[in-house]
Amino acid sequence: MTPPADTTGEPTTVVGIAEAVRSGATSAAAVVESHLARVAAREADIHAFNLVLADEARAAAVALDERIARGEDPGPLAGVPIALKDNLCTRGIATTCSSRILEGWRPPYDATVVERLAAAGAVIVGKTNLDEFAMGSSTENSAFGPTRNPHDLSRVPGGSSGGSAAAVAAGFAAGAFGSDTGGSIRQPAALCGVVGVKPTYGVVSRYGLIAFASSLDQIGPLAHTVEDAAVLLEIIAGHDPLDSTSVPQPAPALRATLQDGVEGLRVGRITDLPAGADPEVTDRLEAAFSSLERAGAKVVDVTVPAFGYGLTAYYLIAPAEASSNLARYDGVRYGLRVDAADTAAMNSATRVAGFGAEVKRRIMLGTYALSAGYYDAYYGKALKVRRLIADDFARAYEDADVLLTPTAPSVAFPLGDKTENPLAMYLCDVYTMPSPLAGHPAMSVPFGTGEGGLPIGLQVLAPALQEPLMYRVAAVLEAAAEEDA
Repeated sequence: MTPPADTTGEPTTVVGIAEAVRSGATSAAAVVESHLARVAAREADIHAFNLVLADEARAAAVALDERIARGEDPGPLAGVPIALKDNLCTRGIATTCSSRILEGWRPPYDATVVERLAAAGAVIVGKTNLDEFAMGSSTENSAFGPTRNPHDLSRVPGGSSGGSAAAVAAGFAAGAFGSDTGGSIRQPAALCGVVGVKPTYGVVSRYGLIAFASSLDQIGPLAHTVEDAAVLLEIIAGHDPLDSTSVPQPAPALRATLQDGVEGLRVGRITDLPAGADPEVTDRLEAAFSSLERAGAKVVDVTVPAFGYGLTAYYLIAPAEASSNLARYDGVRYGLRVDAADTAAMNSATRVAGFGAEVKRRIMLGTYALSAGYYDAYYGKALKVRRLIADDFARAYEDADVLLTPTAPSVAFPLGDKTENPLAMYLCDVYTMPSPLAGHPAMSVPFGTGEGGLPIGLQVLAPALQEPLMYRVAAVLEAAAEEDA
């Protein structure tokens, strides 16, 4: 995606900003001011943020400029404005998960990702809106109101990382970070026309990410370009001893391989992909296959029979894990407390007042699936389906190096269009859910437009720890999309 024009002449991409600030061509303070000016102009309409950290960003930018003046290395992300999804812990700064139940809570520590960004010289400009506790596909399930799509304010930005996607698309930040449990980075990236990446499970530390479903959650970047997304992932990835699920290996080298092309690569077309994508989306998918063939790739047909069961398995596994993770919000330790006659009544009243409808729905579903007499019938079977999905992907990757699918079935839909029909909302993630269940990486790349000029995103899937390969294909798709524009 081409970043929004900057009338001040300041660079707007992650790579461009960092190079300009490090070289002295511009200052971190000037970059931050230009982005905060965009926030001031449009944030009231879009509502990408729960909290704008204007004073903190200005102070951080000034400190960076002073370091550069002293001849110190400001870091590879020097002066780059970054937005953080409001489920990433920030020390001393409110972290809400867009829920009333965390009212007044300020974490005493930073998430590992936040620490690594600060060490690299990034400037945090705000905490972004999300579906409460990352449960949703439209960013309408927030206690602080919905976020709107910068391309059309009457439509959703996707979710749950809709605030982060909207912040990048609107030019409020050069890059942003979200969490992806069943598609919550990739789907909003597609609907907002930006690049969104879900890394292999364990490549990025989850320490300091407030948990939804611990075996699925993964932090990843959203950015204007594939190169920007590569730089951001290189910064935050790598082993973290504070996360027991962290993969014990260094961050992948991504930017160096972006120009390697796709000559000789096998790109898989899933012939048994679930139906339901709009014709304009499938047309763009076929155009993408043609573009990759012209670039030297070979398109091969593969089957992933269990792909269509991803939605069903996800909506048993994720709510089950959520019901356990969210049990800690009881009015005793921190956050909201509704006083009552005794502890049990206080706990119940606090959870009734603090959680929204979608969170309550998933807690009830997960608790039921884990209850005595139903565990084997529901949760246990869902885990078996999860294994089948991973096995089917493994067989597909014997014949193909990567797979290509739609990211979302349609362009951004109108606000309120699916809020009364949870099942219709869940179907928005039908193409993104299988990858987290398998633990594999996936990324959404803008590839043209559909109805009303709204963005369409396509999804590159790859085997575990094959991010360099995935990024190579994404770079070719990005170049082809720019040629078609």
